[in-house]
Amino acid sequence: MQRVAKILQKVLQLLLWCATVSGAESKPFTVIVIPDTQYYVDFEKQKAGGFAIDSSTLLIEEMQYIASRSVANGGDVAFAAAVGDVWQHMSASEDTGHTRRGIVSSGPDEGLQTLIRPRQLREIEIPQAVEAYRILARSGVPFGIAPGNHDYDAMWAIKLPGTDAPQVHIGGLDNFRRTFGSQSEFFKGKPWYVGAHDGGTNSAQIFEAGGYRFLHLALEFQPGDAVLAWAETVLAAHPGMPTLITTHQFLHPRGDRELRDGMNLALGDPVGNNTPEQVWQKFISRHDQIFMVLSGHHSGQATRIDANVFGHKVYQLLSDYQGRGQAGLDAGQKRYDDGGVPGIGDGWIREMKFLLDGEHPRVEVRTYSTHYHAYADQLATYAVWYKAREQAQVSDDEFVKKDGFVLELDDFAARFGRRKQ
Repeated sequence: MQRVAKILQKVLQLLLWCATVSGAESKPFTVIVIPDTQYYVDFEKQKAGGFAIDSSTLLIEEMQYIASRSVANGGDVAFAAAVGDVWQHMSASEDTGHTRRGIVSSGPDEGLQTLIRPRQLREIEIPQAVEAYRILARSGVPFGIAPGNHDYDAMWAIKLPGTDAPQVHIGGLDNFRRTFGSQSEFFKGKPWYVGAHDGGTNSAQIFEAGGYRFLHLALEFQPGDAVLAWAETVLAAHPGMPTLITTHQFLHPRGDRELRDGMNLALGDPVGNNTPEQVWQKFISRHDQIFMVLSGHHSGQATRIDANVFGHKVYQLLSDYQGRGQAGLDAGQKRYDDGGVPGIGDGWIREMKFLLDGEHPRVEVRTYSTHYHAYADQLATYAVWYKAREQAQVSDDEFVKKDGFVLELDDFAARFGRRKQ
């Protein structure tokens, strides 16, 4: 009887959810990309830690903005994708799972050791992240979170044979699993949360908007073959459904999928990890229903369009604003000794408005600050504040256009059909 009751409850939840989205079938809709939020909740970037402002308030403002624009509140936000690095610090210096396989530290690394702050992580950073995501959850917007490298339990340096420089390695997702796993308050029992791997460190969601049903996969940092195999089973269970992938690290600000940050996990653990290029070659390019990839990790922005093995376009977008710190300077925060700006993110998020009617389906991409209440192209100081750190080689006008542009989905209808009438 209990099993029957649970099934009936699930069916009822699904019917209620479908009822909330079916009325907006033919309308344009927005997908929000939530870039790296680690500095918002960083315990060192709050007033109690000596910072000029409580940076966590900027994350709260972001979530309130998204919630206010949810479909349930009369807006057009149908989904939110978080690219990871939800918090900044870690709880251990090594991961026992890797230790058992011999992937151990090459010795103490002072820089990495500063990231190990288990008490502050669990008492300040994770609770602040939970408070913010509860706002999003209460709005009814379906969402997915891909864990970033800072969301892992441990980070350490490993020495590889034949190399001089150590490689940074990460492991363990117990903190993430407890907070955002499949059994967490955010996803357990949600009708739109349709799959999980390894307790929810990788997950799948469905949302309905614009006359289509979309699939979203949130994949861990440099996902290994086991993760990709699971993702293929999700695609097989939802054939032909237009699919977005969110993974923390994929596109570099230069517009390629190269690794330049000393974090090629596949060098030390090829069984458990793939580079972004390997993920493209092994998985993304071989599944025609995947049409978009979202990522963060690298400060800056980039857009790349490649044809998959079927000849169809895959739109890859990087958006990461964690290094922006004008909001702190406005409040009196001092620069670093070298003149650098303590980054907090300044409330910038990506808005992707899908317009799938007519002969020319497209996505209008804009970048908005919930702190400055303005889009990138509305701030005269936008390039002055941010270009030198992120894209110094381009003109001011080109820099602004990197955060406001249109993606022409010229093969979308051929791949997925016309919208439902």
